Amino acid sequence: METQRDLRRIFPSVLDRAILHSKKLYMVKDIMSQPVITISPEANMGEAARVMGERRIGSLIAERGERPVGIVTERDLLSQVIALDREPVRVRVADIMPSPLVTIGPSATIKEAARTMIRKRGRLVVVEGDELLGIVTASDLVKSLPETEETTRKVTEYATKKVVTVDGETTARAAAKVMGLERIGSVVVTRRGRPTGIFTERDLLTALVAKGRSLESRVGEVASSPLLVVPPGISVLDAAFVMSTKGVRRLPLVDEGDELVGIVTARDLVEAYAR
Repeated sequence: METQRDLRRIFPSVLDRAILHSKKLYMVKDIMSQPVITISPEANMGEAARVMGERRIGSLIAERGERPVGIVTERDLLSQVIALDREPVRVRVADIMPSPLVTIGPSATIKEAARTMIRKRGRLVVVEGDELLGIVTASDLVKSLPETEETTRKVTEYATKKVVTVDGETTARAAAKVMGLERIGSVVVTRRGRPTGIFTERDLLTALVAKGRSLESRVGEVASSPLLVVPPGISVLDAAFVMSTKGVRRLPLVDEGDELVGIVTARDLVEAYAR
């Protein structure tokens, strides 16, 4: 396991502190992801998975004509297709996409964006008038978290204590069903009882579905490894820094005895900041 343990002085310089302070002034237009990748509502989920996998993104905006009408995500693929043993090519985007969209203006603050994301429970589509400008994900917000009272708290206040694990010999299909049943985006993969990696929605999408690989593949073969972990005493802000620099959205928490004691997600960090 790769461990980030001493994070108390990640931002030691005056310049870094100034940057953290300036983030409080960020607006949605400063952090949103562009360009927005779209798909027809009549396309099938196999095609949607291929596009998301090739571009390494977690969602697509469904457009009818030039009008956005919904959004489809990797979680939709997991919970409404794979976990239910449905064939992606036989499911239309229109059949499962949430609608209406959760929208926000480009001049909203990132605090407003965080609160809207948690309240509405979804990615934010940035619009101005009839123009589609961008999209804001939990990862976008995590990269932009400022130093505030909320972000200096320990992640244990927001982390999930129950960590769901599967053995590396488990099939990806079975792991996906566990994730769908538990309504979670990842499982920690173990070998002989010890954690060795993590299998996420994104791994399912990019390593298997988008490439047409069999879901009977062993999950240990496609999981992200080595497993990056952090100590339970880490702050929300430091966890956000680790996620941003390492390009991950989930961090298992491991105590001094190398025991898994929880897991914190990008969404958990957004919820902490939103309070």
